[in-house]
Amino acid sequence: MMKAIWNNKIIAETAETLIIENNHYFPENAIKKEYFKKSTTHTQCPWKGEASYYTVEVDGLQNKDAAWYYPEPKDAAKAIKNHVAFWKGVEVKE
Repeated sequence: MMKAIWNNKIIAETAETLIIENNHYFPENAIKKEYFKKSTTHTQCPWKGEASYYTVEVDGLQNKDAAWYYPEPKDAAKAIKNHVAFWKGVEVKE
């Protein structure tokens, strides 16, 4: 099982992730939604499209824009639609 952990809490867990550019993308249904708040941040990737972000909040601590996803990825990245990836200190491990 792959797990995403931040502030000593498992915030996502799944048997399978998609690995793109060394990032594990978790299926959207694998994230524990109570820890995720939509952010207004957006960035562009030339081949994946526009990324949207979540701020992760655990036990009153926030990790701004620590998770991202592509709501409408370009055709080359359509496999990661409805998947979420992590950075900014979120530990991803088996």
